[in-house]
Amino acid sequence: MKFGMRKPSLKKRVSARTSLKRQVVHRAGLKAPKGYGWLRSPKKYAYNKVYRKTSFDIFKLLKKLFK
Repeated sequence: MKFGMRKPSLKKRVSARTSLKRQVVHRAGLKAPKGYGWLRSPKKYAYNKVYRKTSFDIFKLLKKLFK
């Protein structure tokens, strides 16, 4: 589990937006409504919930500083 600042990765950002699995699920209309991640993958949902609370994004931090 990561604690602290997340390191941005352009490669991961692009691959997440262009993955074949994402395209198939999105085009087939199989997306669950927002907040239903626990239904589709409970283990991943629990991990992500803890990860988001224990780490922070550098870009959001910079945005708050220069606002």
